[in-house]
Amino acid sequence: MTEPSGALRRTTLYETHVAAGAKMVPFAGYEMPVQYTGVIEEHHAVRRAAGLFDVSHMGEFEAEGPGAAAFLQRLVTNDVSRLEAGRVMYCAMCKEDGGIVDDLTVYRLAEARYMAVVNAANIEKDWAWMSARRVPGVEFRNLSEETGLLALQGPRAEAILARLIPGGGDLGAIPYYGAGGRDVAGRRALVSRTGYTGEDGFELYCAAADAPALWGALMAEGAGEGLKPCGLGARDTLRTEMKFALYGNDIDETTNPLEAGLGWVVKFKSGDFIGREALLRIKEAGLSRKLVGFEMVDRGIPRHGAEILAGGRKAGAVTSGTMSPSLGKAIGIGYVPLTHAAEGCEIAVDIREKARAARVVKTPFYRRG
Repeated sequence: MTEPSGALRRTTLYETHVAAGAKMVPFAGYEMPVQYTGVIEEHHAVRRAAGLFDVSHMGEFEAEGPGAAAFLQRLVTNDVSRLEAGRVMYCAMCKEDGGIVDDLTVYRLAEARYMAVVNAANIEKDWAWMSARRVPGVEFRNLSEETGLLALQGPRAEAILARLIPGGGDLGAIPYYGAGGRDVAGRRALVSRTGYTGEDGFELYCAAADAPALWGALMAEGAGEGLKPCGLGARDTLRTEMKFALYGNDIDETTNPLEAGLGWVVKFKSGDFIGREALLRIKEAGLSRKLVGFEMVDRGIPRHGAEILAGGRKAGAVTSGTMSPSLGKAIGIGYVPLTHAAEGCEIAVDIREKARAARVVKTPFYRRG
């Protein structure tokens, strides 16, 4: 990783992106590619063939030692004690009042060695939060600067990746939310069957210095398979179609996992964790609002921050919205009162100072296959 003049950082793939004609934009403190040939084309490449993303701006923390499991168990809402070596777990990390500090994935790399992958915009905040709560018997390291991360996503991802691993790499042995070390194009990588697009695919953690070589090898191998480099624009439309939460948009410290539809990663029986008592109280009292998906009935694209109306009155706000390339219709995500959260409820979205009709629908919006 490098830091140019000014505040924005660059991943080791910056020159690769520029050479490929990417449009670079500021994102989470980094200069990142938003698109290469166009968001729609890149979106369809991932749904129909494969796309390659640079997500090296994400943060990686490693916890190792006899106290590592207990350390993470206390920090996150999911049950880390159930995580087997070579598996990955999606988690929320909360404040004492239940507000979400971040959403993250936790990898169990070995018996007493874990990796937490956090959002780029939250690296410094999360590092301070977690470090302040470290317990004896844990060595806690921030590997964000030295780690590169590529996301190869789409139905052709496995075929492309397998050809770069000696003997095919037995990728079938890596289950969904599983991970294992592999030699990829002569570089060592941790390969996990994870992603943020709703498609099958892999994320490759490597030395930051190896990221350009791996990127080049994957692009060369995937050229005949329809593989395209993809930017943040396609990443956002793909994840919105799946109603995957984006921290800073759909969830933050003012929201809790239960109302955000992340109750499935809150394991009250796993023991004590930060925020447990507050979330129990919220659960017992009943939710007042819920994060739902909706599709537009009237014309118009819902954008982040637009008012959601119910019965002619302000009822909430859009947290994410887009014109879905896969579905050909405008979709959105937002918090609404529980009285208007059921599938089929009629709501409206204020678009350019006019109430446009919308309807709460079942999510994810898009289903593979």
